[in-house]
Amino acid sequence: MLDSVRQQFGAHVQGRFPDQAQAVAQLLTGDDGLVVAAAIVREFAGAAHAELVAQVGELYRRTGQGFGVDRRNYRPLWREAGAQLRWPLFQLPGGLHPYIQVAAAVTVVGGQARRAVRVLDPYPLLAQLFEVLDLSIAGWEFGRVRVDTDAASLVSGLIRSARELSDEMNEPPPLPPPVRELMRRNNTIDVYDSLGSGFAGSFNPGRTMREVLLA
Repeated sequence: MLDSVRQQFGAHVQGRFPDQAQAVAQLLTGDDGLVVAAAIVREFAGAAHAELVAQVGELYRRTGQGFGVDRRNYRPLWREAGAQLRWPLFQLPGGLHPYIQVAAAVTVVGGQARRAVRVLDPYPLLAQLFEVLDLSIAGWEFGRVRVDTDAASLVSGLIRSARELSDEMNEPPPLPPPVRELMRRNNTIDVYDSLGSGFAGSFNPGRTMREVLLA
C-alpha cells in the first residue's frame, strides 16, 4: 500500500495539497492503513535525520566544525549551524511530501489513536511525530523557511495527533525538550498564503502546544 501511495500521488500540486492529503488519508483505512501511516511517519523522520547527518558530516569535512545531531532535540543544531544547513523536509529520498503523504499519515494516526496503540508500538511513533514537529519549527526559526498555510496546517496536525496518541497510552512519556522549550515562549510567526497571495495570519506554536498538549 505504501508504494501505491507514492505512485498515485507523486505529482505535487501546490494549492491542492489539502485535497491530495485528504485523498491519501482515504486510502489509509483499517489496521493496514494505520500500519502504512506509521511507516510514512517513520520513513520521513528517518530520511530527514539521515540528510542532516550527511550535511553535518560534509560541513565538518569542509570547515572542521563539528555539530551533534540529536533526534530528540534538533534545536541546538539549528541554533548553532542553521545558516549553513539546508532544511531537509523537501526532496527527501522516497518521494514522501510533507504536505501530502505525511500530512495524511498524521491525520490518520490522530484520528485512529485508540486503535493505533493496539495495532502499533505507540512509543516510537509518538517520538517520530514530535521529531517531525521539531524539525518543522526549527526550520522556521533558524533555517529561514517561509511559513505558509500548508506548513502551519501540518504543524497543527502534528500537535493534535501527538496529543491524541499520548492520551491513549497507558504511560505516555514526558514531553521532549524542544516542545517544553517552545511552550515557555510566545513567539508569533507570520503565515503566508500557500499560493503566494500575501499574508494569511499569525501562528503561535508555543501557545498552541500549551493549549493542546497540556489541556
